[in-house]
Amino acid sequence: MEKLLCFSFRVFTFSFQCLMALTLALSGTNFTTDKLALLALKSSITRDPHNFLTHNWSATTSVCNWVGVTCDAYHGRVRTLNLGDMSLSGIMPSHLGNLTFLNKLDLGGNKFHGQLPEELVQLHRLKFLNLSYNEFSGNVSEWIGGLSTLRYLNLGNNDFGGFIPKSISNLTMLEIMDWGNNFIQGTIPPEVGKMTQLRVLSMYSNRLSGTIPRTVSNLSSLEGISLSYNSLSGGIPSEIGELPQLEIMYLGDNPLGGSIPSTIFNNSMLQDIELGSSNLSGSLPSNLCQGLPNIQILYLGFNQLSGKLPYMWNECKVLTDVELSQNRFGRGSIPADIGNLPVLNSIYLDENNLEGEIPLSLFNISSMRVLSLQKNKLNGSLTEEMFNQLPFLQILSLDNNQFKGSIPRSIGNCTLLEELYLGDNCFTGSIPKEIGDLPMLANLTLGSNHLNGSIPSNIFNMSSLTYLSLEHNSLSGFLPLHIGLENLQELYLLENKLCGNIPSSLSNASKLNYVDLKFNKFDGVIPCSLGNLRYLQCLDVAFNNLTTDASTIELSFLSSLNYLQISGNPMHGSLPISIGNMSNLEQFMADECKIDGKIPSEIGNLSNLFALSLYHNDLSGTIPTTISNLQSLQYLRLGNNQLQGTIIDELCAINRLSELVITENKQISGMIPTCFGNLTSLRKLYLNSNRLNKVSSSLWSLRDILELNLSDNALTGFLPLDVGNLKAVIFLDLSKNQISGSIPRAMTGLQNLQILNLAHNKLEGSIPDSFGSLISLTYLDLSQNYLVDMIPKSLESIRDLKFINLSYNMLEGEIPNGGAFKNFTAQSFIFNKALCGNARLQVPPCSELMKRKRSNAHMFFIKCILPVMLSTILVVLCVFLLKKSRRKKHGGGDPAEVSSSTVLATRTISYNELSRATNGFDESNLLGKGSFGSVFKGILPNRMVVAVKLFNLDLELGSRSFSVECEVMRNLRHRNLIKIICSCSNSDYKLLVMEFMSNGNLERWLYSHNYYLDFLQRLNIMIDVASALEYMHHGASPTVVHCDVKPSNVLLDEDMVAHVSDLGIAKLLDEGQSQEYTKTMATFGYIAPEFGSKGTISTKGDVYSFGILLMETFSRKKPTDEMFVEGLSIKGWISESLPHANTQVVDSNLLEDEEHSADDIISSISSIYRIALNCCADLPEERMNMTDVAASLNKIKVMFQKNNKYMRAQVHAT
Repeated sequence: MEKLLCFSFRVFTFSFQCLMALTLALSGTNFTTDKLALLALKSSITRDPHNFLTHNWSATTSVCNWVGVTCDAYHGRVRTLNLGDMSLSGIMPSHLGNLTFLNKLDLGGNKFHGQLPEELVQLHRLKFLNLSYNEFSGNVSEWIGGLSTLRYLNLGNNDFGGFIPKSISNLTMLEIMDWGNNFIQGTIPPEVGKMTQLRVLSMYSNRLSGTIPRTVSNLSSLEGISLSYNSLSGGIPSEIGELPQLEIMYLGDNPLGGSIPSTIFNNSMLQDIELGSSNLSGSLPSNLCQGLPNIQILYLGFNQLSGKLPYMWNECKVLTDVELSQNRFGRGSIPADIGNLPVLNSIYLDENNLEGEIPLSLFNISSMRVLSLQKNKLNGSLTEEMFNQLPFLQILSLDNNQFKGSIPRSIGNCTLLEELYLGDNCFTGSIPKEIGDLPMLANLTLGSNHLNGSIPSNIFNMSSLTYLSLEHNSLSGFLPLHIGLENLQELYLLENKLCGNIPSSLSNASKLNYVDLKFNKFDGVIPCSLGNLRYLQCLDVAFNNLTTDASTIELSFLSSLNYLQISGNPMHGSLPISIGNMSNLEQFMADECKIDGKIPSEIGNLSNLFALSLYHNDLSGTIPTTISNLQSLQYLRLGNNQLQGTIIDELCAINRLSELVITENKQISGMIPTCFGNLTSLRKLYLNSNRLNKVSSSLWSLRDILELNLSDNALTGFLPLDVGNLKAVIFLDLSKNQISGSIPRAMTGLQNLQILNLAHNKLEGSIPDSFGSLISLTYLDLSQNYLVDMIPKSLESIRDLKFINLSYNMLEGEIPNGGAFKNFTAQSFIFNKALCGNARLQVPPCSELMKRKRSNAHMFFIKCILPVMLSTILVVLCVFLLKKSRRKKHGGGDPAEVSSSTVLATRTISYNELSRATNGFDESNLLGKGSFGSVFKGILPNRMVVAVKLFNLDLELGSRSFSVECEVMRNLRHRNLIKIICSCSNSDYKLLVMEFMSNGNLERWLYSHNYYLDFLQRLNIMIDVASALEYMHHGASPTVVHCDVKPSNVLLDEDMVAHVSDLGIAKLLDEGQSQEYTKTMATFGYIAPEFGSKGTISTKGDVYSFGILLMETFSRKKPTDEMFVEGLSIKGWISESLPHANTQVVDSNLLEDEEHSADDIISSISSIYRIALNCCADLPEERMNMTDVAASLNKIKVMFQKNNKYMRAQVHAT
């Protein structure tokens, strides 16, 4: 027995030794496989900046000792691989699929790119996979469903595309799924409902569409769902609200529509609801908190919610943030119960039709940081006790309401206050000096109230203040002698009663950009120290009592200015020669300043001058010939002076001149220059009250002129037939001259004419009966002439005629009594030959004899003359129709109006309607001017506001531009393209009617002193433009190339959504092709190199222009800025600043944003600049396409918002 046991033991021992040897042999083999897989990964890495792998992963050492590698203690196999946040670049090799014991793979926070190898499906033990924050691309394939043991899957913040594979239903053990911020498209498959262990589902910021599947109701373990920033529609499934563990729900920024399911408001687990900007309607439950006792964040703003605001809030004990702005709630007051929220941090109720007083309880929430109630109809007063318990308040926005009473001094207790907006109310009394003691205050807006008294001096020493607006009040007193304000950028004190000198210490505010002090009572001189303000762009001191301390008005020390307005000040001096040194000046207004002497010839050095107004001064001498150098000049006003000589020919060299006013200079005589006919941009010409004696016939060729006043001169001769060429004119005044002859019937073709004054001349003959066709006429003065015969009865048909004066003529017969004549008085007809009619006009009644004579004359006309006339007309009509039909056969048709069938709309709008809508294309309605025409604001009879583009047909390309824009827009439909409503054209005019963009263009917002765009607004605008170009390049058929992408062609609607406009030089290309075209008038600075050298047009040219636009938008530097000389361009300037953009290449305004970290902004702009430089690669084939550009910008936006939300959460936590 013992031998048997001994033998058995020896056999077992031998067998065990053999088995161990075999196991070790096999282990060695698998160990080598793992090492080879990891060495393959190392070789695929192209960048290892910190040498984590370079110095550590050695073939001579055990993989278990390598950085980021953990092995299984029993088998010696690689169990975890953690290389997260090492800044590695490269691709993922297929060899990683051989790590079959791998339980965790973390490569997040690197720059891996390329597609995922399918061999990863072999990792059947894998539970944790993190590939987030890389640059992986390609589709997520069906094989992902083979990783059935996964519990954590994070593919977020990459470039993955394609569709969500249905095989994800196999991931039944998955708990965390994050695919956010990629390019995933298509719908969310209902198979997602099979992942019953899922706790977090995140697919925000993709391109998902369709509806949210109702199968999410199966996800009973779900704690958080984030589907924001997609294109999901079809409403919110009520099943989501029934998920028993759901705490976080982010579905905002989707066009969901519908109402919010009641189940959501009855889920007691919910803590964070963000459904903003989702087109949601319906009402909120009155006791919203009853079903949401754990709610902390409630974002429902920017929807279409209606009804009343919930009035019971006291059960929301942990609610910290409420955003309900810009909905459609019915009129009502702010619920007092909101004041019972003990930990509320921020509440936004802007633009919600709220009225009544603010509940006092709202000011008892000591945790409050943001209280924003702007643009409502709230009233009442602010009391002292309101601001005694708000120690953490940072933003108080109550502007655009109806508050009255004084501003409480206790607001000084809010020592953390950074922004205070109380403008556009009815506050009275003085400004509390306690406001000046707020150490963190950066933005103070108290304008448009009824405040009085002096401005507290301590306000002028607030080092934190960047924006100060106190305009439109009744503030008085002096500005303090000492001013600090070292960080102030904008100062608005206009329209008050301030007096005394402008302190020289204002120059201590060294960052000032804009200063507006107009309509006060300041005296003394403009201090020379303001010349030290090197960032100062705009200075407006108009209508004060400022003077000069010398015989000349020295202003050249203000060399940085773009805009200078000194009108309405008694300067009593002459313009100095040194004014020519103000080379940056774009607008110079010096009306009513008692300026004497001559206009210095050096004014011709101001090459950037856009507007020059020296109206109503004592200027003498002649107009300097150097004025022809002002090639940017559009507005020139020299009226009411003592200028001498003639109207010089050099004015004709200013091609862009739109408005010219040289009036009431009684020593200016001679002829209106012949070359004036070449000023095709001219819209307003006022030469009245001079001694001009002759008009060149070329003047009547200005078919686009809107206003022409030559009255009170010494003009003689006849009115030419060519006056009928002024097709666009709405105001024509030739009164008080010596014009003779008859009124030409050609004037009846002036269908837009509203005001006609021919009084005080020597006109003879009758009033043309065809004057009744002047349907736009509102004012007609033909008095003090020698007109004869009857007043045409056709004038009764002019419905808008408000004034008529036919007095002091030789008219006879019956005064018409219909239409507008029912409202005229006797003064309109006095001192004529033999008028008769209604007794109220103080003329005798028309006799029966006169009636019989008229009757006989009518019978003679009907029986004898009319048949002859009708026969003649018939013959002429036949000839006309015959010629017209021949022209049509040869393509020569010229219809009076082309309806909207050529573009997008369904109705026809006549030229006359458009003329009335724009007040005859009046300059006051001018929105902008382009290469081929001008755009005017118009209001149609149905009160619809539109933009009307009037093409310049004097340019060959103007007519072609109209045709191209119609052709291009025929089939384009996109939310970020300007919508064409209809067109209207014939041989004399071509117009497009477009939707009106109330916020103007991007150029105005970037460079105008009273507009500001923060970082997110600029980024959103760029995303909108990129989306439009993406559609034109990749979604339209045929492909459309814009050819002129620049800030002035980016229009902004009332919601600041960008719309790309001006497709007048766009090109239609076959798919994938380019073409050469050298006549396209693209804008210098934005043109791609290949266009400049070869005239090549392609989508890559638009990409280049967009890259320049990106750089300009965030640097606020035009590509044509004067700093870009001697080989330096905006592209090179930006490129030198990377990889980390410094503050020198970022618009400084963006870094003053207190709501966002400057580091985050600069980091995001660095990423944007990298995209811009990629767009501007010299070789077209190396540039990105607009699909990738749009996607990349969206990723930057999401990352920025995520960082900002984290920062806000940290602030709230502290």
